[in-house]
This record gives sequence, structure tokens and C-alpha cells, in this order.
Amino acid sequence: MATSQKLTEHFLTCTICTEVFDKPCTLVCNHTFCRKCVVNYTKTRREALSAKSLLCPFCSKMTNVSDPKRPVEEWADDVKPIFVIQGLLDSFGPGSKDTTNCSYCKEEGETTPATSWCSVCDDALCERCTRMHQRIPSFRHHDVVNLSGDTRVKVKRKVMCKVHKDENIKYLCKDCITAVCQTCCIIHHRRCELVVEIGSEIPAMKTELRKNKNNLLKKHNKMETHVGKQTYKVGEELARYVQIESSIKSASLAAIQMIKAKERKLLSELKEMSDRHIGQLKADIKSGEISVQMYRQQTELIDQALQSECDMDVYEMYQGCEAGDVEAVGVVDVKEKGRIDRITFRQDTDKLSRALEDLHLGDIHVQYDDVLDLKATPVLQDTIKLTVAGDAGGVFPRDVTVLEVNGTDTVVVTDTQNRSVKSFYTRNSQPGHSKLSLDGRPWGITRVKDNQVAVTMPFTSQIVTVEVNPDLMLLSTITTSKQYWGITSLIPSTLAASSKSPPCVDILDMSGHVLKSVCPGHNGGDILKCPYYLCTTRTGNILVSDRVTNCVVCLTPEGDVVFNYIRTGDTALMVPRGITSTSTGDILVTDSSLYKVIHLTESGQFIRNILTSQDGVQYPLGLCVGGRGRMYLCTPDGVKVFTFRK
Repeated sequence: MATSQKLTEHFLTCTICTEVFDKPCTLVCNHTFCRKCVVNYTKTRREALSAKSLLCPFCSKMTNVSDPKRPVEEWADDVKPIFVIQGLLDSFGPGSKDTTNCSYCKEEGETTPATSWCSVCDDALCERCTRMHQRIPSFRHHDVVNLSGDTRVKVKRKVMCKVHKDENIKYLCKDCITAVCQTCCIIHHRRCELVVEIGSEIPAMKTELRKNKNNLLKKHNKMETHVGKQTYKVGEELARYVQIESSIKSASLAAIQMIKAKERKLLSELKEMSDRHIGQLKADIKSGEISVQMYRQQTELIDQALQSECDMDVYEMYQGCEAGDVEAVGVVDVKEKGRIDRITFRQDTDKLSRALEDLHLGDIHVQYDDVLDLKATPVLQDTIKLTVAGDAGGVFPRDVTVLEVNGTDTVVVTDTQNRSVKSFYTRNSQPGHSKLSLDGRPWGITRVKDNQVAVTMPFTSQIVTVEVNPDLMLLSTITTSKQYWGITSLIPSTLAASSKSPPCVDILDMSGHVLKSVCPGHNGGDILKCPYYLCTTRTGNILVSDRVTNCVVCLTPEGDVVFNYIRTGDTALMVPRGITSTSTGDILVTDSSLYKVIHLTESGQFIRNILTSQDGVQYPLGLCVGGRGRMYLCTPDGVKVFTFRK
């Protein structure tokens, strides 16, 4: 029972929901999760949805689904668990065994409390059935333990052979890596050279297990420390969030207060001018009213003169009108200086919109860990000299990648001139290197696993896989049907490689079999003619640099063109070579003719020249980005290492 509980806790529990697996599925990276959990996690990651693949929450590897056209919720339905997990679930999972009642009595339709457990038969037994079990000769050596007692005597379990059920397994065939009984040795393993007693191998096995245990404990302690640090950082980030939120609100409030002050000033000025204007208009009205009254009085006087029988009255009124006395009697209209004619408000809506858009409350600056700050200035940190003992002449580095092997940054580069792959590293404060000579001239290189790379050898139509520890060891040589130049890893079991005869990008498995070929005329037009370098974007697309069409093409694994960067003028590429993509989606491309490295956005828009000949860069070829915010660039002088500083 303790074994079952430990298996459930350590091997049958989903790390996402922390519950026992519910419909488990094992991804290509061999990590297992509940189907529902891995689907829910995938739905939160845009790059996984774009690549139409399941994303492992533990190592971020992509797993292709059989029918990506189906809803995301059904993507994991066809992904089965590995047989070991399924076997453990069947044997030890919830509901697999009833240890409460006797298994044998249950078969007879009775319910009898179990008191013992046979670990060989994997059955619960009551007292009566335990006695009967022990009377059977072939069952006498079975490991039967008491379920009711708090203590029990440890019994050395004797495992019986599944073929010869009355014989114990006592031997180990090291040739077949199988535990067997004596009869199996005689019948099936008589020609094997290394058949030994299991007991003789136990000390070595225990030593190896202790070593594994110590390694796991170290990883456990390291991860526990990391979790503690991350937990502390969470507290810091929450406090920083509250502080930044307060600062943003303060900046916004200050801007609002300034706008309110301007509003009050405008309203005050409007009121002052309006009061003055209205006062002037009212004064005009008063003056006009007086004039109207005077004009009416003078009109009445003229009427009286016209009606008078006295000629002198008419003559005097006439004389007064001729002399202008009648007009003079009225109110004189004097034009006031600075008189307001009209008040208007000229509002420049466009200018106001621009001002609001340009309103600068501040910037949110995100500093990524181990990510290139491409807005900063590149600074040459080091130049790795590639000449090592045994080189016939000068070196010619074509492509480069960086791996972290056992905590050591390892630079792996292909040297076409010396027909070799080389690794360079610093261990225990001492620089080291390794050289693996090959039968052909290597070209492109890509990381396949944490400590494994794949290298193209176009002139011999081969792809080799190399283990990096950080010294180099040849693992396999794959013969291909075409001459492949550029190479990139899509997932650990799938590669993309480029050919120039015919011009195409092929999707390959690790045996060199072509799963799909993306040809240049697939979407109309000769897009590719000489694709020399490849890389994979964070969304699983393929970036291709072509030295003949002078373009950078982004393709989906299905062959659709995402973008095609081809420009004229200062932003044009003359001979594009090495290409890489950062974890933030930015794209870097070298131009071996113009001696520069350019920076493109994830959608293929030009941003700037990162490096030029003025930075001492000549004939740049392959490049990659590595940990601690570094960029590695192949040049005839060696691999130049750049960091980026504000």
C-alpha cells in the first residue's frame, strides 16, 4: 500500500492540477499531464495556438496534433500516455485495487475484511484465504504482509518468473538487459555471454541509485531554493506593482489638474470678456433709447411749426434745421476705443488630439532576464579564436549555436575549412575546447536537445548529430536524398533543412525521411533560389535567408508565406546570410556583402542596423543569441561575442 501511495504521489500526479492523472497524455518531450490541463495551458499561449501544437508547460516543447482543424479542446484526445504511466495507473491508480475486502472471497460473492496483502499476486486476503494461500507450494515464497498491524517483519520478496511460475527470478542477462529464472537461462539465454546472479549486481545498482538519489536531492534543493527566491520576488513585484500603479495615478492626476487649471483660466477669461461685451451692448441700448426719445421730441416740434399759423415759427424751425441744431440736440454717437465686436472660441481639434496623444505620463520599461535589449548599443565583449591544434590552415566558421551544458555556456561552431565541428567553453575558470573531425565539410548547425546538435554536410549529402558534454561526440550520420545547407529544429524529432537543387525547404524526421517539401512556387513566384540559412521563430515558423533573391522569407511548416522581406535603398539586403530569432520575436540577419547585421520585427519590418563595418564587422555569416543577453557572430577573425548596454 505504501508503494502504491508513493507511486501515486510521485509518478501518477499531474504537475498542473496536482491531482492523480485524469485521462493522461504524454507529449513528445515525455512529460505527462491531464488532457484537460495541457489543453487549458495551451489555450493561454498564443505561440502554441499559432503553431497549432500542444505546448509543454514544463519544457515548452511543441507537440503536433493529428487534426489541428478540430477545436482546441479536442487536440489532446489522440495523444495517449506512454505504456509505463498507463500500466501504473491500471495497477496502482484510484480504484485499481480494493485492499479493504478479500479479493478471493469477493469472486465468490462474499464480502470479508482483508487482513493481508500478497505483493506477488497483487491481491488482498482474509485470514482463511491467507492460510489457504500459504498451503499452495508455488505460493509459499510470496511476500505476504499484514495490513492491520502497525509493524510488520520485513520479508525478502521473491519474484516469480512469469513464464515458469514455480521458479524465482535470480539471474540477470546483461546482454538482453532482462531478469530471468534458471530455466529461462538454459532455454533462452544459453548463447548470451553476460548472465550473472542479480545479487552480484545489487551493490553496483545501489551505488548508481545512491548517485541518482544524490543528484535528485541536489536538483531538489536547487529547485527549492529557486522557488524560495521566486516567491520572494513575487512579494517584491507585488509591492513594486502597487508603487508603480500609485505613480501612474499621480501622474494622471497631475495632468488632470493641469487641464482643470487651464479650463478655469479659459472660463474666467471668457466671463471677463463676455461681461465687458455685454456691458458695452447695454450702454449702446441705453444711449439709443435716449436718442429715440429726443428724435421723437424734435419731430413733434417740427409738426407744431408746420401746423402754426405764424410764418416766423416755420422760418425759425427751418433755420434751425439748416444750421444743424436739430441733429445736435440728439445724442452724439462716439466710437469707444477697444470696443469688443465679437467673442469667439477657436478650438483646434487636431492639435488637441495630437497634444493628448503626445501627453507623456511615463514609460513602462520591462527588463527581461537573459534577453537581448536590442534598443541598447552592442559592445564587443570577446572574440573566440577558433584555431586549435591539428588545423591544417585558417578557419572558416559558417554557423554557430550556444548550449548550456551542466551549467556551462558552450559555443559550438562549424569550421568548413578544417572539416570539423568545434566547441568552446570555460569550466572551473579555465578555457577549454573540443574538436570533432568529420568526413565532409560542415555548414549549418542547430540545437536539437539541451546537449545535442544537428549539422548539415551538403557536399556529402549527410546530416550528423553530435552530443555536447561540452566535449563533442558523434552520435549518428544520416544520409539524405538532397544536399542540405541550412538547418533548424522544429521539435526534437523534426528538422527543417534547405536545399538549393531544387530550391526548397524540407521537413525531415531524425532518420532523414522527407515528411513535407515546401517549394518556392508553392504560393506563386520563385521566392527561393539559394536558401543557405534557416532558423525557427518562437511561434514555430521557419525563417529563410536567400542569397540570390536577397530576401528573408517567413514560412509556416505547412508552407504558407507569412512575410517576404525584400527592400530597396538603405534597408535592402545584398547577400543575406545568417539569421536568428530572439525569445521576444525579434529577427537578426547578417549581410556578408554590406558587412552589417540588421534588426527586423517579428512581422518583418525593418528597425535599424545593429552592426555595420564601422563596428569592425567584416564578412559576417552565421549568428545566434545565447544566455545572459549575448549575441554570437561568425567572422573570419573568429566568433565575436557582443553584449548590449544602455
